[in-house]
Amino acid sequence: MMPISICFASFVFLFGMGWFCCFCGVYLVLSDLVYFVDWGIVSLNGSSIVMTFLFDWMSLLFLGFVFIISSLVILYSDDYMSGDFNIFRFIMLVLMFVVSMMFLIISPNMISILLGWDGLGLVSYCLVIYYQNVKSYGAGMLTVLSNRIGDVALLMAIAWMINFGSWNFVYYLEFMAGSVEMELISFLVVLAAMTKSAQIPFSSWLPAAMAAPTPVSALVHSSTLVTAGVYLLIRFSPSFSCLLNAILLLVSALTMFMAGLGANFEYDLKSIIALSTLSQLGLMIMTVSVGLSSLAFFHLLTHALFKALLFMCAGGVIHSMGDSQDIRFMGGLSVYMPFTSSCLMVSSFALCGMPFLAGFYSSDFILEMISMSYVNVFGFLLLFVSTGLTVCYSFRLFYFVLCGDFNFVSLYSMVDTNYNMVMGMIGLLILSVLGGGTLMWLICPTPSVVCLPYYLSFLTFFFVSLGGFIGYGMAGFSFGDYLLSMYYYKVSSFSGSMWFMPFFSTYGVSFGPLGIGYSSMRVFDSGWMEYFGGQGLYWVLFNFGKVNQWVQHSSLKLFLGFFVMWVVLLFMLIY
Repeated sequence: MMPISICFASFVFLFGMGWFCCFCGVYLVLSDLVYFVDWGIVSLNGSSIVMTFLFDWMSLLFLGFVFIISSLVILYSDDYMSGDFNIFRFIMLVLMFVVSMMFLIISPNMISILLGWDGLGLVSYCLVIYYQNVKSYGAGMLTVLSNRIGDVALLMAIAWMINFGSWNFVYYLEFMAGSVEMELISFLVVLAAMTKSAQIPFSSWLPAAMAAPTPVSALVHSSTLVTAGVYLLIRFSPSFSCLLNAILLLVSALTMFMAGLGANFEYDLKSIIALSTLSQLGLMIMTVSVGLSSLAFFHLLTHALFKALLFMCAGGVIHSMGDSQDIRFMGGLSVYMPFTSSCLMVSSFALCGMPFLAGFYSSDFILEMISMSYVNVFGFLLLFVSTGLTVCYSFRLFYFVLCGDFNFVSLYSMVDTNYNMVMGMIGLLILSVLGGGTLMWLICPTPSVVCLPYYLSFLTFFFVSLGGFIGYGMAGFSFGDYLLSMYYYKVSSFSGSMWFMPFFSTYGVSFGPLGIGYSSMRVFDSGWMEYFGGQGLYWVLFNFGKVNQWVQHSSLKLFLGFFVMWVVLLFMLIY
């Protein structure tokens, strides 16, 4: 009898738990129930430590989706990481990641949220540096240091909440809304969420975290780490002031635009998908900032489904390409890898908002509801332009990966992926097609009336069509003209590098302090302090020693002179 592998056992447990949580969440939606569970950990001399859990439809549905996607990713990893000798350690890290996310989701208490929050940051660092090389170490350090800013913000929020007498924030969101303390706590929570969800100016760590194995990317950048900040914003949204919402709107709209523009100039397959995740996170946070937090949660769930599938397809392509991630070497994969190409098409069309796929129900609903809301022109234009850019880079990806001729080595073997990888992709494929409509029926049982004029109704269709046309057309352009190629290089170097944000986050942060340290060392430690300190004292004593040696160099006249001087001094002191 063959022993059961840890991947299969984890898959069965998490898959069953995921569906159980989803059914419980549906029951709570239909029954309009919320459960608080107080667990007394220890009670000593009248002092008790109690851990509180919050079970409502939002936490249970999100938890169910995290479990289901994690189970399918672990099943996928069984084949993808089959050549790794440390597969047990890898699965343990992934399970620790899921447990940290669980603590974050079901906790109404800031202390236990910090437990899950820090757990996510620590385990994500271990997973990003899993392939132990210099690039992974640099990416891991950038990831963990960016997230530490959010950790410190949460610690400061916990310190301010001492004034309320409890750390259970759900009791104070609406009761204390408008107070100075609550506004300050809300600002700190927004800062923490911006670091975890990689909003401007903390965006550079998200593409850098692609150094992790692809199954980790499918889990981290779809349903866990990056969505933790959005989930916290959704929970705290009742306490946000108008100024805080305006700041969130501006930052998220700029992040959407920056990520969509950068993905159109990127050639690394995983980086393109990471930038699309960043763009969708900006859309979710923008939806929260205009007061549509339930819609943001809806899009969070649907996005988790098709984005995990998109990363899995990218992993299968990279696997078959001999670990090459450059899309310029790909081409014609629809002939050689039909199943993976089909899944890639479905997930990309869901990302673009193709009707009746998962992404359509949430993203189109968000665009129409924001069109009916009070949004300034700047945010409104950035929202629709970013939607067009999403379709633009998706069609560009189709052109490079699926069309044309194969551009890699002349001797190659392209096969559709292994059995467990295919099964994991099939599970997410079904959810990406059916998940959006099912969630729409469950979360929004009462239909919403959207009343828009014709030009606003067709605005989404216009930008999507324009984006697809530009993306597919520009992918085939050759920039042969010298002036055009130089102009294209300047634009791509700015847009393709995320507006130079990685440089500001690395060299920009370290260059100033290191330069000041070098100058102070050169001027003080190796300069004046050395001159007046250690070296100066040495030379003074050295010169005194030389004079003393010269004085005592067996000269009879000097000895007699010193003798007379001391005798005279002695007589002067006595008499």
